[in-house]
Amino acid sequence: MTKENRRSIPFVYKLIAGVVSLMAMFVAACVLGAADTTVQDVWRALTFQTSSDKTSLIREIRLPREIAGMFVGAALAVSGAVMQGMTRNPLADPGLLGLTAGANAALAITIALSPSSNYFYIMIACFIGAAAGAMMVFGIGAVKKGGFSPLRIVLAGAAVSAFLYAIAEGIGIYFKISKDVSMWTAGGLIGTTWEQLQIIVPFILIGLFVSLLLSKQLTILSLSEEAAIGLGQKTTRIKTILFIVMTLLAGASVALVGNMAFIGLMVPHIVRAIVGTDYRFIVPMSIIAGGFFMLLADTLGRTIHSPYETPVAAIAAIMGLPFFLFIVHKGGKAFS
Repeated sequence: MTKENRRSIPFVYKLIAGVVSLMAMFVAACVLGAADTTVQDVWRALTFQTSSDKTSLIREIRLPREIAGMFVGAALAVSGAVMQGMTRNPLADPGLLGLTAGANAALAITIALSPSSNYFYIMIACFIGAAAGAMMVFGIGAVKKGGFSPLRIVLAGAAVSAFLYAIAEGIGIYFKISKDVSMWTAGGLIGTTWEQLQIIVPFILIGLFVSLLLSKQLTILSLSEEAAIGLGQKTTRIKTILFIVMTLLAGASVALVGNMAFIGLMVPHIVRAIVGTDYRFIVPMSIIAGGFFMLLADTLGRTIHSPYETPVAAIAAIMGLPFFLFIVHKGGKAFS
């Protein structure tokens, strides 16, 4: 799509098309699977018209799972978009820059030291771990003068992520909880409940709302630090809030589905090809596109080898790794 074509179609039409596509994907995700269900069954489950085995399966298993997929996809995509804009690094992604590894390590520590912790405390631990992981990466990247170069940040992210994953594995082996930890880190939506959604979704909604509010400031910040300061932006305060938003979104995602790489990298780049480089358009479209991609990956995982399930993290990685290599090859400008 050329820049001229991007401008010729009003953003509101693109947004409507995105919402329609997301709703269609949501219905398809609820219908498709090992159990044979129809659109009518989904409608009955949503409207509580009748109660049967099929409607109960949709209402208690598929609906919470797909709602979780939408919110996690949106959270990871927006977290990646914010990170790319704030650091001006086209390779930034919560899974590549230490956030998910930090949340994973904190989750392992929490399971080991306090196995009776409820879901809320596990989520708080994931927030703390995500913040610690990201601070380690940015701290290493800023040690050398002229820090925060895309290459240095990615290398620091790879090193810190490997270190934190090793800590999680070591804790799992030492405390004999490897199975429990791996169930989280596999990355999947199996077993998502309405109770988990009640705890996690409000935090994701807060993060998405603040991202939308600060999208204009993020656009200015993505141009250059000097431009932001020259326009009177309080860059330290904005960066602090955006860092908290990234931590909130990535931590909540790991607490719900475990490790999920590449979604935060891919979706913002694809969205830029559709709406341009203004984050007032990128953030809302990333919410929709992230949800769509996660639903697609989960549906593929459930149907490719039905009735057995392929981990959704594996599907995302299969799609994401070639995309990552393509972005690296193009120097981050492939979809700008």
